[in-house]
Amino acid sequence: MASARVSIQTEDFNLSKEVAALRAGDARVGAVCAFIGTVRDRNDGQSVAAMELEHYPGMTEKAIEAMIDEAHARFDLFGVRVIHRVGLLAPQDQIVMVAVTSAHRGESFQACEFLMDYLKTQAPFWKKEETPDGARWVDARTSDDAALARWGIQAANS
Repeated sequence: MASARVSIQTEDFNLSKEVAALRAGDARVGAVCAFIGTVRDRNDGQSVAAMELEHYPGMTEKAIEAMIDEAHARFDLFGVRVIHRVGLLAPQDQIVMVAVTSAHRGESFQACEFLMDYLKTQAPFWKKEETPDGARWVDARTSDDAALARWGIQAANS
């Protein structure tokens, strides 16, 4: 549903359609910033054949909604849309989209980066990669925790 702020879904998404829906009819919008995350074919020096993402329905959406509320409190935003895919994904598949609208680019850039930093460390998702050595669960990186810390937030797992 295009009017929802958060979607957790197995199906792919279309950035152009999502951004058009986010800014539709809002003449205040002077800036749109969007980020798309995709599956890489390598991680930690190993090839990755596929990635499987799991979530806890209800809890994940609630956590992301809280992140969006925090972004609205920190930045002067008009709209936010977050889509995160779950299920089995292959290299080059889209995983996540964060799009924000505001009057000016600075707010949009900062809010988009803030939301991605938050998503990488705080959203309840579990990632498993298929590698030549077998399946492995992927933990949050120290660099992701450091990115969140610059916003004055300590990662829950730290």
